[in-house]
Amino acid sequence: ALSDAGWDGQWFRRAYFDDGQPLGTQSAAECQIDLIAQAWAVLSDAPPHEQQKQAMASVQQRLMDPQAGLIRLLDPPLATQVPSAGYIQAYPPGVRENGGQYSHAGIWALMAQARSAHWPDAADDACDLPYQSFTWLSAAHRSAHPTQGPAYELEPYVMAADVYSQPPRVGQGGWSWYTGAAAWMHRAAVESIFGLQLGAEALQLRPCVPSHWPRAELRLQRDGRSLRFVLLRGSL
Repeated sequence: ALSDAGWDGQWFRRAYFDDGQPLGTQSAAECQIDLIAQAWAVLSDAPPHEQQKQAMASVQQRLMDPQAGLIRLLDPPLATQVPSAGYIQAYPPGVRENGGQYSHAGIWALMAQARSAHWPDAADDACDLPYQSFTWLSAAHRSAHPTQGPAYELEPYVMAADVYSQPPRVGQGGWSWYTGAAAWMHRAAVESIFGLQLGAEALQLRPCVPSHWPRAELRLQRDGRSLRFVLLRGSL
């Protein structure tokens, strides 16, 4: 079903309306592509590899905005879609789930990028992309940026639910102190970038650290013990 009705040729569709019309299709004027469907295609590992690869390439091409430092939830934003896509269509274009950078989905995309960086056909510098996404999602990094910081207008020490993507509010944050997104961001840092996979009786490391990091360190408290892991970049 994913490879048939769920596939739109270059990415996965988001949903279907009751009348059979797809949402998240390139034949539509609005919401041609949606981030969540692409990220979870990789995180679930359900579709064929080539479709996962194409879906993530479409995310980078259609949803990532390097100039504004944003990963849009969908594009183009909804305005006149019939049937209505629901409450997200009530937001102005580019605000919250209507095409803004929505933190939950952006973090899932980061995690999908980190997973895809381990594919055998991935580029040598593939781990740079999830770290770039991390800096776009991080309030600390955004606030410290010379142009993004003044536009952001929120606290530099807490996660925001969303960042607007359409003029005149490009880069402005919304709904800060978003604890669910903060929890996912913590998981992305520990599990996807540092690569700590913690099970009931075992743990392993599968790091995806950016190429400019020579070293990374993590301390873990577990069962009354303090464990220290140090990753060092080697050379061949």
